[in-house]
Amino acid sequence: MNKKQLAAKIWASANKMRSKIEPNEYKDFILGFIFYKFLSDQEFSYTEGNEMSDDQLRTTLDESNSRVREHLQRNLGYFISYDHLYSTWIAQGTDFSVASVRDALSAFERLIHPDRKKLFGGIFKTLSSGLSKLGATDAEQSKAIRDLLRLIIEIPTDSKQGYDVLGFVYEYLISKFATKADKAGEFYTPYEISVLMSDIIAYHLKDHKEIKIYDPTSGSGSLLINIGKSVARHIANKDQIKYYAQELKQASYNLTRMNLIMRDILPANIEVRNGDTLREDWPYFDEDDPHGTYKPLYVDAVVSNPPYSQQWDPKDRETDPRYVDFGLAPKGTADFAFLLHDLYHVKPDGIMTIVLPHGVLYRGGSEQQIRRNLIEQNLIDTIIGLPGNIFFDTGISTIIMVLKRPDTRPDDEKILFIDASQDFVKEGTKNKLRACDIRRVADTVNGRLEVPNYARLVSREEIRANDYNLNITRYVDASPAPDQYDIYATMLGGIPPHELSKLDPYWHTFPTLREQLFRCCEIDGYYHLVTQHIAHTIEQDESVQQYVAAFEQRLSEEAHTHTTQIDVTIPHQAMVAEQVADYQRTKQSFSQFLEEQIVTPMLTLQIPQVLDTLTDELFRRIETVPLIDKYLAYQFLSDDWTEIALDLEILQSEGMDAVRQVDPNMILKKRGDEEVEVQDGSLGRLLPFSLVQQELFPDERTHVEQLQARLEEITDRYAQIIESLSPEELKKSILNNDNTKFVVREVNEEVKRIKEDLDIPEVTLLKSFPSTRREQVAFIEAHPELPWQRTTPNGNGTYGRTQVKALITLLQEEYPLPEDSYEAKVVEVSRLLQEEREKKKELKACEQTLEEQTIETIQQISNERAIELLRIKWLDPLITSLERMPSEVLSTLITEVQRLADKYATTYQDISTRIASAESQLHDLLGELEGSDVDLKGLSAFRNTLTNHTNHGTR
Repeated sequence: MNKKQLAAKIWASANKMRSKIEPNEYKDFILGFIFYKFLSDQEFSYTEGNEMSDDQLRTTLDESNSRVREHLQRNLGYFISYDHLYSTWIAQGTDFSVASVRDALSAFERLIHPDRKKLFGGIFKTLSSGLSKLGATDAEQSKAIRDLLRLIIEIPTDSKQGYDVLGFVYEYLISKFATKADKAGEFYTPYEISVLMSDIIAYHLKDHKEIKIYDPTSGSGSLLINIGKSVARHIANKDQIKYYAQELKQASYNLTRMNLIMRDILPANIEVRNGDTLREDWPYFDEDDPHGTYKPLYVDAVVSNPPYSQQWDPKDRETDPRYVDFGLAPKGTADFAFLLHDLYHVKPDGIMTIVLPHGVLYRGGSEQQIRRNLIEQNLIDTIIGLPGNIFFDTGISTIIMVLKRPDTRPDDEKILFIDASQDFVKEGTKNKLRACDIRRVADTVNGRLEVPNYARLVSREEIRANDYNLNITRYVDASPAPDQYDIYATMLGGIPPHELSKLDPYWHTFPTLREQLFRCCEIDGYYHLVTQHIAHTIEQDESVQQYVAAFEQRLSEEAHTHTTQIDVTIPHQAMVAEQVADYQRTKQSFSQFLEEQIVTPMLTLQIPQVLDTLTDELFRRIETVPLIDKYLAYQFLSDDWTEIALDLEILQSEGMDAVRQVDPNMILKKRGDEEVEVQDGSLGRLLPFSLVQQELFPDERTHVEQLQARLEEITDRYAQIIESLSPEELKKSILNNDNTKFVVREVNEEVKRIKEDLDIPEVTLLKSFPSTRREQVAFIEAHPELPWQRTTPNGNGTYGRTQVKALITLLQEEYPLPEDSYEAKVVEVSRLLQEEREKKKELKACEQTLEEQTIETIQQISNERAIELLRIKWLDPLITSLERMPSEVLSTLITEVQRLADKYATTYQDISTRIASAESQLHDLLGELEGSDVDLKGLSAFRNTLTNHTNHGTR
């Protein structure tokens, strides 16, 4: 189940439960039950329950079976009896009762292994204490829980998902009910911010063999999970990562534990504590054995997103080892208290990242003193300015501050300032970092790069000169510069050379282009556009075409400036093999490289590590191509990789049989006041119907698309005809009440009346066709001028009343009505309605047949054919997007050239001339007016004003 499907199910269920509980509280129930299902499924799998009969499982998972119970407690840390399994609840159907949940949660708490009490103890407290909110009676509560259980049974709870399921549910619901969540003091770090912090930390720790990470304000635990996920890309054994977390709120503390447990992290690697981080620092000892267990907590990485500007009490904290070297944060603003707490727990070679409000960079008083001490002790590594309005709970500007111990920073190391505030995409009412924005920041931090108007390394001397003010805009500002106008060009026209020089990267890349677009005036040195066809001129330029071809070459076959030579004199076989591999890679197209990295090893590749490999190769190929934004290319890669990774996870968990699976397509439909889930056709689990049809049934698919296109044309023609009807014609009964659709019965009646009113001599004559056979023969012989040949005669060569009626209808239909007349439009509508009925019927039959063929093909498809289709699905969209990048470069250039041309196209002199001409014309027209003496005196005064203005303008 992907995120979109999961979100739809959660939202439908939340809406259904609105009448029972506050929307924001709904998350506590769904998260608790998802976790219980995970534990239940985990125990079921551990005991190989799918290989047992129901009776065997009941006997095995009985609390009185001490051997099995103690075995599970030792290995899993808990025991759930058969009666309390999630699957048993589902099987009970309408017999299920809320009492089953209460009994199960009570038994779970009682049966936790003593060594796992800290990990599991009280983990369902939020869920257990809230059950009474689901209804006034046990029956109401039982019904509400049954509905929730049926939803959750479809939600994946294994650790193979490509995303943090609990974290996603939490984030989704917090975003939906942000106002209530804010009032409840619940906050969530957006996934994108979490990934950015994780990438920075993972790069710093990439050479570590064992890693400890800590979040002192853990919330849902998603920050820790994402760091672990990023770090795991660089470490051989993910079980060498240990997770520490502390959280004040009981519900969030429980959620952190649930989240970490569900991510397949060893229980021994999880240490989570419920407590006030600022008041109760991480305990140095186990309360039961303070002397034997004394051990300070120092970790490789600390990450946090603490509550902003929170009240705290610094009284008697002067000797607290966390703050003694730096100072105390003010009582009303705990931001630096959290930062110093985090820093205290960082190892000498460690790193920390923290999200804080922008004010920590420049506020005075004790905060200024803390900044001074941090700077002078060489602890601040990087400050990243984030876009505003990216958090669910606040719209204020925020930053990420990266700190490292002096052990990893030279004495004269500068502070890196990054202004990433302009890099985002608008999503609803919020701003969101894109994958390319995250990558750009991470590369800049990890590479300690300076980028104009984006990132700058600043010395301590400069910061001292600014009185330790770290406001980012003092050092680097990514805000777009205001557009300035050249006075000379504004008055007299032309494009200033200095403005044209801003496009120098383009002129250097396309050396013949500027002369084809602009002519330089020898008198003033200003440029003038010499073509009205900017796009055509640019696209047809020879250097531009060479540029496009060169880019395609970089993707199709690597073109190094030198040929890689294989040094076979090196004795080390691995080194030779590495050189051979490098040489072969340069001879591959990027498409072939992708196939080798993704398609060929799809069942065995390490999914988290592949994106880095693909990115490195992509950047290597395009980094020397001017004007190409490698981060835009990365965005294309990341977007496609998200879908590819989901498919790979399904393949690796279900095997190749997954390609032959067809699932019901479930959608939400409104029924009364509720949205219900109903099936709307089917879809391939991995192979989209559209892809299978495009590749294997192209003719059938084309025919369906042609039918769909014709129906769209008919609909458009209806709209055109309605638009052309006069107000009187609209009043006729052929349209519905709001004049948006034609009424079939009324249209047919109107057509019948129109045909009856037509004055067609042949029809008038045919209407007098006699009834007796003898008279009919005589009539036919008497009127040979009638078009008898256009109808089919009887066996004896004569025509009867049936043929005559058909002939009348034919003549009426062929009668040339006046073009654009009301009658012609009604007759056309009648024909269109008939065609529409026929086309819809044909389309429905064709779509059904095509869907049946597609389903049958997917269910019987060979592995070889399926792999080929997956290759097309995964690789073709990405290659197409990358191939479009030169067009994006040219489009930007076209826009800029047109903007410059438009900017100075109309000069002040042009405007003055037009005004003078208009005033002169008005002056002459006023002189022709007649009126009373008083009116004429007033007009004369007005004309004199115009004359003065005109004369002044010409001077």
